Amino acid sequence: MKRLAKDRSTLMMPRLVLGLSILLTVPLWSQTESTPAAQPVPPLVGVDNGAPSAAVNETDNDRMLTPPPVSGQTYPTVPTSEERSNYLRYGVSFTSAYTDNALGGVTGQPISDISYSIAPSLALDETTSRMHWVTTYAPGFTIYQRTSARNEADHNASIEFEYRLSPHITFGAQDGFQKSSNMFNHPTLGSVGTVSGGAQQPNFSVIAPIADRLSNSGNVSLTYQFALNGMVGANGIFANLHYPHPAQVPGLYDSSSQAGSAFYSLRVSKRHYLGVTYQYQRLVSFPIDGLSEAQTHAGLFFYTLYPTSRLSISLFGGPQHSDVVRPQPALLGQPLPEIREWNPAAGASLNWQGRLNSFALSYSHVVAGGGGLSGAVLMDAATASLRQQITRHLSGSIDAAYIRNDVLGGESLESSSGHTLWGTVSLQQQLGQHFGLQLGYTRLHQTYRNVEVIATAPDTNREFVSVSYQFSRPLGR
Repeated sequence: MKRLAKDRSTLMMPRLVLGLSILLTVPLWSQTESTPAAQPVPPLVGVDNGAPSAAVNETDNDRMLTPPPVSGQTYPTVPTSEERSNYLRYGVSFTSAYTDNALGGVTGQPISDISYSIAPSLALDETTSRMHWVTTYAPGFTIYQRTSARNEADHNASIEFEYRLSPHITFGAQDGFQKSSNMFNHPTLGSVGTVSGGAQQPNFSVIAPIADRLSNSGNVSLTYQFALNGMVGANGIFANLHYPHPAQVPGLYDSSSQAGSAFYSLRVSKRHYLGVTYQYQRLVSFPIDGLSEAQTHAGLFFYTLYPTSRLSISLFGGPQHSDVVRPQPALLGQPLPEIREWNPAAGASLNWQGRLNSFALSYSHVVAGGGGLSGAVLMDAATASLRQQITRHLSGSIDAAYIRNDVLGGESLESSSGHTLWGTVSLQQQLGQHFGLQLGYTRLHQTYRNVEVIATAPDTNREFVSVSYQFSRPLGR
């Protein structure tokens, strides 16, 4: 029990480390003069997971990008025509959604429900000659018509920060926090996935229906371009998942993960990057019979191609070794033996960001956190995101993912293995200068036979409609 309490206390440590890292950079801000509003500076090279934006000056051949497999960031999901910089945006949205599976397998049969949400939002994006940061906060409240016991105050907050300490050293940090009774209730109103080209990524793929949940993930990175075509870097990544009311999610458990990596990247030519990275992970789950912990070590090679300033293609692969400590049943007098095994780690990704559309696709086969299951998993994850500006005021989006989670640790844990398949389609219509309308549909199918909250009700259909008011104000004007 003492070890369990100690490990649970580590859930908050990565957030403290990230906060201190950002605070340490604050004094450096005073050394940077703000860019006049009349002469905006393009975003820093390397923002958005190393996928170069159309605003990047292609004649700047000295600055190296950070390839997606090692940057720790997600791909941009909006066309370049929708990108904004140096603005303050605020607004409010009203959303109504219908779901045919509100409580999953808790009641033994699906229960439908209608929810009503109100969510104000605030976002700030600022770019100077050396710094770029974006912060958003969207609180809210959700009321359920039939399952009023699940009414919830929602909180969605995130920050992305990048600071160029010198012409060749860049510091970056990201953090995202969500508290909600429905993981579909966040500012994008229906899209729960992100596409990443990285070999280390949080696993939140096991989706309980309406249930209180807190999730937090982030990363800190530092890169140093020591030569014209050479770069080294390091980053740390963390993710925490907590269910405040376990009775709402029988078969799912709290989890946490911490990871660190170091890499070397070589620019072979203007468009070709090669490199190698070492990665370490500590993946912890808290099932009812103890603690499941896995530690992994991986040596990976990666390659990234930038055919144009708007397109990137990445590959990575190499061996990954896992040490798994299984939960000890209460009636067993001695610890279960550790499981040591080798697995190949591999992945590929593609990102396109055009003026009126954007597309991101990724696949990875890696050991990752359990995301609510009883232990770390060997995860096969395929994700895709598409955005299209149809007319001047009408746009559409499609997000989809398939994730296979095979729990490591022998037959006693592997029985909770399974897969998640989901997709969301939505249309956004601009109504005048400040008002918008969004319609969408989400389909979710999951197969986890020994996860009670999912096993007897694996399918969920959700339709939603949202009306929003948004106002943007350029900074410095």
